Amino acid sequence: MPEKTEKTLAMRPVKQAFPESEVRLTATGLVDPDDWYYAWRVVDEDKEPAGEIIRRDDRGRSVIWSVPAEPGRYTVEFFAIREGIDVTRYHSDGIETLKLSDEIDWTGVKTDTIEVEPRKEADVRITEPVPVSLERPGIIDTPGMALNPVIRASVQALAFENYFAWMDSICGNPELFRERLGRYVRNAAPYADMISYKALKLATEAFLMANVGVHPARGDLTPFDEQHTHRRSLGREQFSGLSGEELDDRLGLDAGDKLDRLWRRYLDEGIEVQDADGSRIETLPYLALVRNQLPEWRIEFRKEAEEEVELCDRLMGRKFTSPTFLELIWSYWHEEGMLCQTIGAVAMRFQNRGTGQRDPLMEMTIDPLRPLNNLLWGYVQDEQHRLTLPRRLAEYDQEYGLTLFGRAIPPFQTADPRSRFLEAFHTLLHRASIFYKEDDDTTMIADPFPVLNALRDVHLVLAEGANNSFGGLPWTARHEMLIQQWLLARPEFRDFLPSRVMVVNPEPWMDRVDAMKRLQGWGETPVRYFRDLARFGEMILLSIRFGNWGDITNREEAGNWARYWREEVQWYMHAYETVTGVDLSADTYDVRHAQLPPDRFTQPAFLLRQRMVEQRRRLPAGTLARPYHRPRLPRQIRREAEAESEYQG
Repeated sequence: MPEKTEKTLAMRPVKQAFPESEVRLTATGLVDPDDWYYAWRVVDEDKEPAGEIIRRDDRGRSVIWSVPAEPGRYTVEFFAIREGIDVTRYHSDGIETLKLSDEIDWTGVKTDTIEVEPRKEADVRITEPVPVSLERPGIIDTPGMALNPVIRASVQALAFENYFAWMDSICGNPELFRERLGRYVRNAAPYADMISYKALKLATEAFLMANVGVHPARGDLTPFDEQHTHRRSLGREQFSGLSGEELDDRLGLDAGDKLDRLWRRYLDEGIEVQDADGSRIETLPYLALVRNQLPEWRIEFRKEAEEEVELCDRLMGRKFTSPTFLELIWSYWHEEGMLCQTIGAVAMRFQNRGTGQRDPLMEMTIDPLRPLNNLLWGYVQDEQHRLTLPRRLAEYDQEYGLTLFGRAIPPFQTADPRSRFLEAFHTLLHRASIFYKEDDDTTMIADPFPVLNALRDVHLVLAEGANNSFGGLPWTARHEMLIQQWLLARPEFRDFLPSRVMVVNPEPWMDRVDAMKRLQGWGETPVRYFRDLARFGEMILLSIRFGNWGDITNREEAGNWARYWREEVQWYMHAYETVTGVDLSADTYDVRHAQLPPDRFTQPAFLLRQRMVEQRRRLPAGTLARPYHRPRLPRQIRREAEAESEYQG
């Protein structure tokens, strides 16, 4: 007997047809429609087969019926059985039947009727308005579509709201804290009286390890158990964190399980692991091509391989099965938004070090009875273990060719800058904006080939910069900036920085940064736009870096990429225009500027500095604090004070 279904099986209403035409018949009503097989046949009033079923999908849920030439009433019979039963399909005299085992009963066959009306030969005069509309062609499924939801889910897992909730769960549960982190805290740093800050650093590290990259979501284990019990792998991605809107609206798929099939096809299974068991690993096609360039190197999966000297001539398998989905551009835009400068100014005031004759933070006093006092003490004491500004600047230039301007920027020269990144990336965004306009026009079919060429250019530039500190420095910078955001989100700062309560920001640390920017005269652009650039820019660049764009020739892959990331691309261009004043989607037809470098290829730090200078000119005289240097201070102390002060002024 067929299993009992949760809903009644029915057919999508098709009540009228014309001779010698084609009609689509679709079964509806089941809760899990893709877990069933479907059988169809159409008979006339004498129970004789009529017409022919000429096409069908994989499981027979939707079929195409060729309407017979004779008008009349026809009966559609259709049936559904569960997946897993041995089913053989064949055609005989235009009737599609099922050869089933003896245990299956045909009880429950559903029927519906269709009227085939004769065509009218006379002219038909239309007396009422007839609505006519054009629709875009359907999206062609490509294997690369599966990578985009994985990257988006990984970036969203590292969002500040999740990190804030993570810290609340640890800080509000002393038993969990002592059980999971207590044995590591007291030996985590060389300074005494830093227990709170040590716990903050360790909890942030655990958050990154539990959420970065690709790993299966398991609700029955804590993130600590999941990290140490199950080895993460690309091939075990379950897509459990994606909503139905994510699958339907962004991917255009009919059913959610198609994404899993796309992902399995996308992963490359052709890499031999030279171990005793001769097993294979699944990895991204781009990483597979990188692996093929090093055929003489063995791949090592043992956890101790990273620490053993005798294994230093082998490749680490976890780099293939669990890539780190982090982009340094996230840190760059937060630094441009004055996140590091804000916490730096607070740290200087905490050490009673002024920045000018009229220090804006003169009245900021953090009493020792508040938890923030102990956290800032640990933050200041741990300064030598954090990334320095020159190290971050060198990696910004190495990966993206981006730089910063300010008094604290040391004079140095990088060995391998990416001078073409801005041109390639902004050209991609501009071509994507053109593709969106053409794709929305239903009178034409948009050509994604220019987008494909731009994607290939950006991918090659990113691949050239993936060397040296790539992977390690983005991880460390994300770790440090998450801590800075959490410190600024502490409620004590409401008493120290004049924030505006009526302005609602998506993250609680933003109003502190905006308040500091107003006090110091660091610009009027809210930090939320820099946060949008960081968040959306990371998603876009990750999809380009780990996509196999150097080997893709199918233009539909680029079209699907542009459609999926449309919201992120448009939000990035809007935030970039708000921050720098440059519209990346604007057309450049003015021949007078043909020989000049367009603003869209200019360093954003230079554009930000220009806007800051213009904003400061409009301020009344004496509003901003003027820096001063006491003659009796040693030169080294003065140099350190300048380096830690704001460097965008």
